[in-house]
Amino acid sequence: MSASEQGPVLIDLTEAEAPKVSDAPAVPDTIDLDASGRTMQQVVKVAARRPSALGRLFWGLLGSLLLAVVSISAWSFVTGLMAQYPFVAMGLTVLIAVFVLVSLIIVAKEVIAFSRLRRVDHLRRMADKALAHDDLKAARNTASQLQKLYAGRAETAWGRERLKERLPDVFDASGVFDVVEQDLLSALDDAAKREVEQAARQVATVTALVPLALADVVSALVANIRMIRRIAEIYAGRSGTLGSWRLTRAVMAHLVATGAVAVGDDLIGSLAGGSVLGKISRRFGEGMVNGALTARVGIAAMEVCRPLAFTKSTKPSVSNLVKRSLTGLFSN
Repeated sequence: MSASEQGPVLIDLTEAEAPKVSDAPAVPDTIDLDASGRTMQQVVKVAARRPSALGRLFWGLLGSLLLAVVSISAWSFVTGLMAQYPFVAMGLTVLIAVFVLVSLIIVAKEVIAFSRLRRVDHLRRMADKALAHDDLKAARNTASQLQKLYAGRAETAWGRERLKERLPDVFDASGVFDVVEQDLLSALDDAAKREVEQAARQVATVTALVPLALADVVSALVANIRMIRRIAEIYAGRSGTLGSWRLTRAVMAHLVATGAVAVGDDLIGSLAGGSVLGKISRRFGEGMVNGALTARVGIAAMEVCRPLAFTKSTKPSVSNLVKRSLTGLFSN
Protein backbone atom coordinates (compact mmCIF):
# COMPACT_ATOMS: atom_id res chain seq x y z
CA MET A 1 0.00 0.00 0.00
CA SER A 2 1.42 3.37 -0.96
CA ALA A 3 1.82 6.24 1.52
CA SER A 4 -1.00 8.17 -0.13
CA GLU A 5 -3.45 5.31 0.53
CA GLN A 6 -2.66 5.03 4.27
CA GLY A 7 -5.26 6.19 6.76
CA PRO A 8 -4.79 8.78 9.47
CA VAL A 9 -1.98 8.20 11.93
CA LEU A 10 -3.05 7.94 15.55
CA ILE A 11 -0.62 9.00 18.26
CA ASP A 12 -1.25 7.74 21.75
CA LEU A 13 -1.19 10.52 24.33
CA THR A 14 0.14 10.03 27.79
CA GLU A 15 -2.26 9.61 30.61
CA ALA A 16 -1.16 12.90 32.22
CA GLU A 17 -4.11 15.01 33.31
CA ALA A 18 -4.77 18.09 31.17
CA PRO A 19 -4.33 21.46 32.94
CA LYS A 20 -7.47 23.04 34.29
CA VAL A 21 -8.52 26.57 33.57
CA SER A 22 -9.36 27.06 37.23
CA ASP A 23 -5.70 26.46 38.13
CA ALA A 24 -4.53 29.49 36.10
CA PRO A 25 -3.26 32.43 38.18
CA ALA A 26 -5.78 35.18 38.79
CA VAL A 27 -5.57 38.45 36.87
CA PRO A 28 -4.29 41.24 39.13
CA ASP A 29 -7.07 43.51 40.39
CA THR A 30 -4.97 46.64 40.08
CA ILE A 31 -2.52 48.12 37.67
CA ASP A 32 1.08 48.78 38.60
CA LEU A 33 0.70 52.49 39.25
CA ASP A 34 4.45 52.98 39.44
CA ALA A 35 4.57 52.34 35.70
CA SER A 36 1.61 54.61 34.94
CA GLY A 37 1.81 58.18 33.78
CA ARG A 38 5.19 57.77 32.10
CA THR A 39 4.02 59.51 28.95
CA MET A 40 2.98 62.71 30.71
CA GLN A 41 6.06 62.70 32.93
CA GLN A 42 8.27 62.52 29.84
CA VAL A 43 6.25 65.31 28.22
CA VAL A 44 6.69 67.55 31.26
CA LYS A 45 10.43 66.91 31.40
CA VAL A 46 10.84 67.66 27.68
CA ALA A 47 8.79 70.86 27.82
CA ALA A 48 10.40 72.09 31.03
CA ARG A 49 13.96 71.43 29.94
CA ARG A 50 15.85 74.71 29.66
CA PRO A 51 18.66 74.86 27.10
CA SER A 52 22.12 75.59 28.44
CA ALA A 53 23.83 78.94 27.95
CA LEU A 54 26.24 77.35 25.48
CA GLY A 55 23.34 75.88 23.53
CA ARG A 56 21.53 79.21 23.37
CA LEU A 57 24.73 80.89 22.19
CA PHE A 58 25.20 78.22 19.51
CA TRP A 59 21.68 78.55 18.12
CA GLY A 60 21.84 82.34 18.29
CA LEU A 61 25.09 82.44 16.30
CA LEU A 62 23.79 79.87 13.84
CA GLY A 63 20.62 81.89 13.26
CA SER A 64 22.62 85.09 12.77
CA LEU A 65 24.94 83.41 10.26
CA LEU A 66 22.04 81.90 8.32
CA LEU A 67 20.26 85.26 8.23
CA ALA A 68 23.41 86.99 6.97
CA VAL A 69 24.03 84.34 4.31
CA VAL A 70 20.43 84.43 3.10
CA SER A 71 20.36 88.25 3.01
CA ILE A 72 23.64 88.55 1.10
CA SER A 73 22.68 85.77 -1.31
CA ALA A 74 19.29 87.37 -1.99
CA TRP A 75 20.87 90.77 -2.56
CA SER A 76 23.50 89.35 -4.93
CA PHE A 77 20.86 87.37 -6.76
CA VAL A 78 18.57 90.37 -7.23
CA THR A 79 21.38 92.72 -8.34
CA GLY A 80 22.71 90.13 -10.80
CA LEU A 81 19.23 89.47 -12.12
CA MET A 82 18.57 93.20 -12.47
CA ALA A 83 21.62 93.58 -14.69
CA GLN A 84 20.36 90.89 -17.08
CA TYR A 85 16.55 90.98 -16.71
CA PRO A 86 15.41 94.29 -15.20
CA PHE A 87 11.67 93.57 -15.29
CA VAL A 88 12.01 90.15 -13.68
CA ALA A 89 14.24 91.66 -11.01
CA MET A 90 11.64 94.32 -10.28
CA GLY A 91 8.95 91.68 -9.78
CA LEU A 92 11.25 89.66 -7.53
CA THR A 93 12.03 92.78 -5.52
CA VAL A 94 8.31 93.32 -4.94
CA LEU A 95 7.94 89.72 -3.72
CA ILE A 96 10.85 90.14 -1.32
CA ALA A 97 9.39 93.41 -0.04
CA VAL A 98 6.02 91.72 0.58
CA PHE A 99 7.77 88.86 2.38
CA VAL A 100 9.65 91.30 4.62
CA LEU A 101 6.41 93.18 5.34
CA VAL A 102 4.60 89.97 6.33
CA SER A 103 7.54 89.01 8.55
CA LEU A 104 7.41 92.40 10.27
CA ILE A 105 3.67 91.99 10.85
CA ILE A 106 4.27 88.59 12.45
CA VAL A 107 6.98 90.06 14.67
CA ALA A 108 4.66 92.92 15.66
CA LYS A 109 1.89 90.45 16.58
CA GLU A 110 4.35 88.48 18.72
CA VAL A 111 5.39 91.68 20.49
CA ILE A 112 1.74 92.59 21.11
CA ALA A 113 1.10 89.09 22.46
CA PHE A 114 4.03 89.41 24.87
CA SER A 115 2.73 92.80 26.00
CA ARG A 116 -0.72 91.34 26.70
CA LEU A 117 0.82 88.55 28.78
CA ARG A 118 2.83 91.13 30.72
CA ARG A 119 -0.33 93.18 31.24
CA VAL A 120 -2.11 90.17 32.70
CA ASP A 121 0.87 89.53 35.01
CA HIS A 122 0.79 93.18 36.08
CA LEU A 123 -2.92 92.97 36.91
CA ARG A 124 -2.29 89.82 38.89
CA ARG A 125 0.33 91.60 40.99
CA MET A 126 -1.97 94.60 41.45
CA ALA A 127 -4.77 92.36 42.70
CA ASP A 128 -2.48 90.49 45.10
CA LYS A 129 -1.18 93.77 46.50
CA ALA A 130 -4.70 95.19 46.91
CA LEU A 131 -5.84 92.07 48.76
CA ALA A 132 -2.77 92.02 50.99
CA HIS A 133 -3.37 95.64 52.10
CA ASP A 134 -7.19 95.51 51.85
CA ASP A 135 -6.99 98.57 49.59
CA LEU A 136 -10.47 99.26 48.23
CA LYS A 137 -9.30 101.97 45.84
CA ALA A 138 -6.60 99.74 44.34
CA ALA A 139 -9.07 96.86 44.07
CA ARG A 140 -11.57 99.00 42.16
CA ASN A 141 -8.77 100.29 39.92
CA THR A 142 -7.75 96.70 39.15
CA ALA A 143 -11.37 95.80 38.39
CA SER A 144 -11.58 98.78 36.03
CA GLN A 145 -8.39 97.66 34.27
CA LEU A 146 -9.84 94.16 33.88
CA GLN A 147 -12.97 95.60 32.33
CA LYS A 148 -10.81 97.44 29.79
CA LEU A 149 -8.78 94.31 29.11
CA TYR A 150 -11.91 92.34 28.17
CA ALA A 151 -13.82 95.23 26.61
CA GLY A 152 -13.75 93.67 23.15
CA ARG A 153 -14.75 90.16 24.22
CA ALA A 154 -18.35 89.24 23.37
CA GLU A 155 -18.48 86.46 25.96
CA THR A 156 -17.83 88.98 28.75
CA ALA A 157 -20.40 91.59 27.63
CA TRP A 158 -23.08 90.52 30.12
CA GLY A 159 -20.54 90.18 32.91
CA ARG A 160 -19.13 93.67 32.32
CA GLU A 161 -22.57 95.20 32.47
CA ARG A 162 -23.40 93.23 35.60
CA LEU A 163 -20.09 94.28 37.16
CA LYS A 164 -20.83 97.96 36.59
CA GLU A 165 -24.12 97.58 38.46
CA ARG A 166 -22.77 95.65 41.45
CA LEU A 167 -19.33 97.18 41.96
CA PRO A 168 -20.47 100.50 43.58
CA ASP A 169 -22.23 98.51 46.34
CA VAL A 170 -19.04 96.68 47.44
CA PHE A 171 -16.84 98.34 50.08
CA ASP A 172 -13.94 95.94 50.66
CA ALA A 173 -11.16 94.64 48.42
CA SER A 174 -11.99 90.95 48.75
CA GLY A 175 -15.64 91.65 47.92
CA VAL A 176 -14.60 93.54 44.78
CA PHE A 177 -12.59 90.60 43.49
CA ASP A 178 -15.35 88.15 44.43
CA VAL A 179 -17.74 90.13 42.23
CA VAL A 180 -15.16 90.28 39.43
CA GLU A 181 -14.72 86.51 39.55
CA GLN A 182 -18.46 85.84 39.53
CA ASP A 183 -19.46 88.27 36.82
CA LEU A 184 -16.41 88.81 34.61
CA LEU A 185 -14.18 85.75 34.83
CA SER A 186 -16.72 82.96 35.21
CA ALA A 187 -17.35 82.70 31.45
CA LEU A 188 -13.61 82.62 30.77
CA ASP A 189 -13.10 79.98 33.46
CA ASP A 190 -15.76 77.77 31.87
CA ALA A 191 -14.09 78.08 28.46
CA ALA A 192 -10.70 77.21 29.94
CA LYS A 193 -12.16 74.16 31.70
CA ARG A 194 -13.57 72.91 28.41
CA GLU A 195 -10.12 73.18 26.84
CA VAL A 196 -8.63 71.17 29.70
CA GLU A 197 -11.29 68.48 29.40
CA GLN A 198 -10.78 68.21 25.64
CA ALA A 199 -7.00 67.88 25.97
CA ALA A 200 -7.30 65.28 28.74
CA ARG A 201 -9.73 63.26 26.64
CA GLN A 202 -7.43 63.40 23.60
CA VAL A 203 -4.33 62.32 25.53
CA ALA A 204 -6.20 59.47 27.21
CA THR A 205 -7.59 58.23 23.88
CA VAL A 206 -4.26 58.29 22.04
CA THR A 207 -2.43 56.58 24.91
CA ALA A 208 -5.05 53.86 25.11
CA LEU A 209 -5.47 53.15 21.39
CA VAL A 210 -2.09 53.89 19.76
CA PRO A 211 0.51 51.22 20.58
CA LEU A 212 3.49 53.01 18.98
CA ALA A 213 6.34 53.82 21.35
CA LEU A 214 6.70 57.58 20.82
CA ALA A 215 3.31 58.37 19.30
CA ASP A 216 1.66 58.90 22.69
CA VAL A 217 4.51 61.13 23.88
CA VAL A 218 4.37 63.31 20.76
CA SER A 219 0.58 63.48 20.86
CA ALA A 220 0.56 64.39 24.55
CA LEU A 221 3.21 67.08 24.02
CA VAL A 222 1.27 68.63 21.13
CA ALA A 223 -2.04 68.42 23.01
CA ASN A 224 -0.61 70.05 26.13
CA ILE A 225 1.10 72.86 24.21
CA ARG A 226 -2.12 73.57 22.30
CA MET A 227 -4.12 73.46 25.53
CA ILE A 228 -1.81 75.93 27.29
CA ARG A 229 -1.88 78.23 24.27
CA ARG A 230 -5.68 78.16 24.12
CA ILE A 231 -5.94 78.88 27.86
CA ALA A 232 -3.55 81.82 27.44
CA GLU A 233 -5.69 83.10 24.55
CA ILE A 234 -8.82 82.81 26.68
CA TYR A 235 -7.42 84.90 29.51
CA ALA A 236 -4.98 87.18 27.65
CA GLY A 237 -6.55 87.43 24.20
CA ARG A 238 -3.56 86.07 22.28
CA SER A 239 -0.37 84.41 23.42
CA GLY A 240 1.61 84.18 20.18
CA THR A 241 3.85 81.29 19.15
CA LEU A 242 6.90 82.36 21.14
CA GLY A 243 4.78 83.50 24.07
CA SER A 244 2.90 80.20 24.24
CA TRP A 245 6.12 78.20 24.19
CA ARG A 246 7.60 80.35 26.95
CA LEU A 247 4.40 79.95 28.93
CA THR A 248 4.46 76.19 28.39
CA ARG A 249 7.98 75.98 29.78
CA ALA A 250 6.96 78.08 32.78
CA VAL A 251 3.97 75.83 33.53
CA MET A 252 5.93 72.60 33.10
CA ALA A 253 8.87 73.89 35.15
CA HIS A 254 6.44 74.75 37.95
CA LEU A 255 4.95 71.25 37.84
CA VAL A 256 8.40 69.64 37.95
CA ALA A 257 9.50 71.86 40.84
CA THR A 258 6.39 71.13 42.91
CA GLY A 259 6.16 67.44 41.99
CA ALA A 260 2.53 67.91 40.91
CA VAL A 261 2.99 65.67 37.88
CA ALA A 262 3.62 62.59 40.00
CA VAL A 263 0.86 60.02 40.26
CA GLY A 264 -0.74 60.16 43.70
CA ASP A 265 -3.63 58.72 45.67
CA ASP A 266 -5.74 61.80 45.11
CA LEU A 267 -5.41 61.45 41.36
CA ILE A 268 -6.24 57.75 41.40
CA GLY A 269 -9.22 58.50 43.62
CA SER A 270 -10.50 60.89 40.98
CA LEU A 271 -10.66 57.97 38.55
CA ALA A 272 -13.70 56.43 40.28
CA GLY A 273 -11.84 55.24 43.37
CA GLY A 274 -9.47 52.95 41.52
CA SER A 275 -12.05 50.16 41.24
CA VAL A 276 -12.46 50.67 37.51
CA LEU A 277 -8.74 50.18 36.90
CA GLY A 278 -9.02 46.48 37.70
CA LYS A 279 -11.70 46.00 35.03
CA ILE A 280 -9.81 47.44 32.08
CA SER A 281 -6.55 46.72 30.35
CA ARG A 282 -3.24 48.18 31.43
CA ARG A 283 -3.12 50.35 28.29
CA PHE A 284 -6.48 51.90 29.06
CA GLY A 285 -5.43 52.46 32.65
CA GLU A 286 -2.31 54.23 31.43
CA GLY A 287 -4.50 56.39 29.23
CA MET A 288 -6.68 57.36 32.18
CA VAL A 289 -3.69 58.35 34.29
CA ASN A 290 -2.13 60.36 31.47
CA GLY A 291 -5.44 62.12 30.90
CA ALA A 292 -5.64 62.96 34.59
CA LEU A 293 -2.09 64.33 34.54
CA THR A 294 -3.02 66.45 31.53
CA ALA A 295 -5.89 67.87 33.55
CA ARG A 296 -3.39 68.75 36.27
CA VAL A 297 -1.27 70.61 33.72
CA GLY A 298 -4.37 72.45 32.54
CA ILE A 299 -5.25 73.58 36.08
CA ALA A 300 -1.69 74.85 36.53
CA ALA A 301 -1.94 76.74 33.21
CA MET A 302 -5.19 78.36 34.36
CA GLU A 303 -3.54 79.47 37.59
CA VAL A 304 -0.59 80.96 35.67
CA CYS A 305 -2.65 82.71 32.96
CA ARG A 306 -5.57 83.97 35.04
CA PRO A 307 -5.39 87.68 35.97
CA LEU A 308 -6.78 86.92 39.45
CA ALA A 309 -5.74 84.16 41.81
CA PHE A 310 -8.36 81.50 42.46
CA THR A 311 -10.17 81.56 45.76
CA LYS A 312 -11.12 78.36 47.54
CA SER A 313 -14.66 78.60 46.20
CA THR A 314 -13.70 79.24 42.57
CA LYS A 315 -10.62 77.07 42.10
CA PRO A 316 -11.48 74.20 39.75
CA SER A 317 -11.22 70.67 41.07
CA VAL A 318 -8.89 68.30 39.27
CA SER A 319 -11.10 65.34 40.14
CA ASN A 320 -14.21 67.01 38.71
CA LEU A 321 -12.43 67.91 35.47
CA VAL A 322 -11.09 64.38 35.14
CA LYS A 323 -14.50 62.82 35.72
CA ARG A 324 -16.18 65.08 33.16
CA SER A 325 -13.49 64.50 30.54
CA LEU A 326 -12.95 60.75 31.02
CA THR A 327 -16.36 59.52 32.19
CA GLY A 328 -17.97 57.97 29.15
CA LEU A 329 -14.66 57.58 27.35
CA PHE A 330 -13.67 54.56 29.45
CA SER A 331 -17.12 53.53 30.60
CA ASN A 332 -17.98 49.98 31.56
